[in-house]
Amino acid sequence: MTDVDRSEQADGTPRGHGPQQQGGTQQESGSHRGSGTQQEGGTRGDGAQQERGRAPEAALRTLPVPDLSLVVLVGATGSGKSTFAARHFKPTEVLSSDFCRGLVSDDENDQSASGDAFDVLHFIAGKRLAAGRLTVVDATNVQSEARAQLVRLAREHDVLPVAIVLDVPEQVCAERNAARADRAGLPRRVIQRHQRELRRSLRHLEREGFRKVHVLRGQEEVEAARVVTERRFNDLRHLTGPFDIVGDIHGCRSELETLLDRLGYGLVRDALGRPVDAVHPEGRTAVFVGDLVDRGPDSPGVLRLVMGMVGAGHALCVPGNHENKLGRYLKGRKVQPTHGLAETIEQLDKEDEAFRAEVGAFIQGLVSHYVLDGGGLVVCHAGLPEKYHGRTSGRVRSFALYGDTTGETDEFGLPVRYPWAEDYRGRAAVVYGHTPTPRAGWLNNTICLDTGCVFGGAMTALRWPERELVDVPAERVWYEPAKPLATEAPGGADGRPLDLNDVAGRRIVETRHMGRLAVREENAAAALEVMSRFAIDPRLLPYLPPTMAPCATSTEEVGGDGAEGGYLEHPAEAFAGYRADGVREVVCEEKHMGSRAVVLVCRDEGSAAERFGVPKGVSGALYTRTGRPFFDDPETTERILRRVRACVEEAGLWAELETDWLLLDAELMPWSLKATGLLRKQYAAVGAASGAAFPGVLGALEAAAARGVEVAPLLDRQRDRAADAAAFTAAYRRYCWRVGPGAADASGAGQAADGAVSGGAGAVSGAAGIPDGSEDAPGSAGIPGGAATSDAAARAGLGELDGIRLAPFQILAVQGRSLAGLPHTEQLALIDRVIAAEGAVTSRDGGPAGGGAVDKPGLLATTRRIVVDTEDEASVAAGIRWWLELTGAGGEGMVVKPLQALVRRGDGRLVQPGVKCRGREYLRIIYGPEYTRPENLRRLRVRHLGHKRSLALREYALGLEALDRLADGEPLWRVHEAVFGVLALESEPVDPRL
Repeated sequence: MTDVDRSEQADGTPRGHGPQQQGGTQQESGSHRGSGTQQEGGTRGDGAQQERGRAPEAALRTLPVPDLSLVVLVGATGSGKSTFAARHFKPTEVLSSDFCRGLVSDDENDQSASGDAFDVLHFIAGKRLAAGRLTVVDATNVQSEARAQLVRLAREHDVLPVAIVLDVPEQVCAERNAARADRAGLPRRVIQRHQRELRRSLRHLEREGFRKVHVLRGQEEVEAARVVTERRFNDLRHLTGPFDIVGDIHGCRSELETLLDRLGYGLVRDALGRPVDAVHPEGRTAVFVGDLVDRGPDSPGVLRLVMGMVGAGHALCVPGNHENKLGRYLKGRKVQPTHGLAETIEQLDKEDEAFRAEVGAFIQGLVSHYVLDGGGLVVCHAGLPEKYHGRTSGRVRSFALYGDTTGETDEFGLPVRYPWAEDYRGRAAVVYGHTPTPRAGWLNNTICLDTGCVFGGAMTALRWPERELVDVPAERVWYEPAKPLATEAPGGADGRPLDLNDVAGRRIVETRHMGRLAVREENAAAALEVMSRFAIDPRLLPYLPPTMAPCATSTEEVGGDGAEGGYLEHPAEAFAGYRADGVREVVCEEKHMGSRAVVLVCRDEGSAAERFGVPKGVSGALYTRTGRPFFDDPETTERILRRVRACVEEAGLWAELETDWLLLDAELMPWSLKATGLLRKQYAAVGAASGAAFPGVLGALEAAAARGVEVAPLLDRQRDRAADAAAFTAAYRRYCWRVGPGAADASGAGQAADGAVSGGAGAVSGAAGIPDGSEDAPGSAGIPGGAATSDAAARAGLGELDGIRLAPFQILAVQGRSLAGLPHTEQLALIDRVIAAEGAVTSRDGGPAGGGAVDKPGLLATTRRIVVDTEDEASVAAGIRWWLELTGAGGEGMVVKPLQALVRRGDGRLVQPGVKCRGREYLRIIYGPEYTRPENLRRLRVRHLGHKRSLALREYALGLEALDRLADGEPLWRVHEAVFGVLALESEPVDPRL
């Protein structure tokens, strides 16, 4: 019986957590504690049974100690424990009771302080064990009560307790104590009592719970001893793969062969044609998550193949609960032949005794879980919380085999599984099986690969580190499940329904790019109001775009002398800011005169139903940056989606990107399409008031001047104010034009602007005069986005797409992967292909692009851009000139982004994904008609951008997290946790003009 076997048996769970044959032994050089080698999968080292009765000899004694364990030194005072500990262990690994006694009393020999001293020792030991550190307790430990506390401490942290006994003669102990000034007067009877208690303890140490006991008798053995740490059986961090991790098989040998073939393995067959091994030409290793047997048609065939692969070193395997039960049966234990075991027993009865013995030995040697690939991968059968990774105890083995339950039963009488993966936040990816789910999906860096092959589902494998899923369908239903195959596993792609508890109150959201982000309770309450009352179907809301900070405030003056006023924002600051962050190349994308839009377009209704679970007739979504639909009329949305879908098809992106859906970031124009109420109440009101007031004021002042009254300064000031008001009106009118039938014949400033700036990146809110993040939020104008759209549609008779422009500028995600890390030039190149395809789509459909005249622009608008080298003065000057031309023609401005996405500074922090640089005239809408006056500009230039920049980065990280979870196929509630976080952060107080 191995030491690990004893530990698990003592905890009341079956043994079998012992060595596993893996095609020969694996050797590791000894640690700093001694040279030599140890063998994994072989003998662990001297145990207590080997120690007792050995003749004392001066030969070297090797004491194997697990690299994560609680080592308890046992011996009378003066036996040399402290000297032994200092020789064989790091100083930080040793906890001395004498030292702790001195900590609490300033006297290491003050026995009255022993209680407090051991409290300190146990506390520190617990912290070390929790952190995964080898810990050595240097105390006499000759009393069973003292040892019992240490054994309990080891069990609490799921590590093995190891005893090293120093059995040194009484005379030697007495001489050593006499040589110490602080113990010279120690009574002899104390040593004698320690010796008696030690003698009584030796035969009971294993029974007390110690899993390794090393007894060193006499000074010679103590001096000759050498401690060598040994790796735990479950510690295979040195194996880095690549791996192919296979989910539950349950006797489906034929499907397993097919899956291995798809994974690239070549089967090896014996003389009877039975598969007995499988080899990958690139040296990949298969890893089986257990439940090889029961229910299926050929459990012996599966065992023969898997045992052969493991024995040849081509595979690893962990036990499932079905193997555990079969192993107990083969040992002659009394078990109930249920849940498919009866079929396996019948199949094994047809095999010879040697094969059955081989199966029993194989199951006995399976290790509960493996830690692989430098600690980044954990494979087990039923899942494993992080606190159990690499630990060794019956509790760990039980969880790895069976998982945990809530104590409840479902309507089928089966236990309800505890959703441990929902709380998992570990660094290592946990791959497991056990609970059937219709399809595999990631959840909190965990994935369940049991896709119910034996129940008629599929057999699934995960390629690691590629994180690619490969599956083959079941050939038939081999075993009727007790209940329908449903998404019970927490990693299931459909998952559980959305729950208020997922978003209510203060929340901490774990993100991959920025760590833990907090959402305050008051922010969550505000977001819940918007999400529950105005947002689209949450199944179609997988992402919300982040707010965007403006560039640093400019001190640039128009014309250089300030006579014409100055700039509040200027590209020079944007380029300088990125240059300071170490970003050399940036792309400048023109901003469109519209509203930020997210477009989810599926290849067809079937794809939408399969991936997003939406009803018939829905093929995607078009929504604002706060999750509201742009159109109350679903048919209008579908009409736009049909055009986008056709262009994507024509461009060949469905096949090229291997996807059935696309998530696009875009701008929808005109802005008036969504914000009619806001324009009428907030901006047009200012223009109307100035148009009514200034003519009379100017007329009166001019008449007074004609009469000789000295009003020239006042008249000049009012004329300047009237000009500013006219400029303000012209600025917001550029964002308004008619849509729908007849839009092609419409006239006005809006259409002129449409021709002047026909597209734009708009990587900000697109709100022409509405604060970022609130252009359609309660309080902006008191109008939900849908309501404003409905009014506009009614007045314009919106039945076609005339006048509507959609400017996509980024593909955020596709099926199975996020594209947020794709360089922006590559993103825009893909978008350009979609836009270029619109002409062919329109011609094929037999009509002009927008439904109007032949020369009418199509639905899709191009985003113009220029790449700037921030370290090249000529390139920077060209970028500034380009911005001046855009804004001089009435354009809103541009967005400056690092050419490469997901850029980090030298200190590892994320760089702003983009900054907006808005034109001088556009900013009149934001700051008022007279903001360019020198006295006003001086005040505005004292802008505090820190909070806005922090908010932009946090929302960006949450958006990336939502995209990653969406691409990984995580359930809706997980994706929405990050989406909701973006909306909640939008409620943070920040200067709305930024």
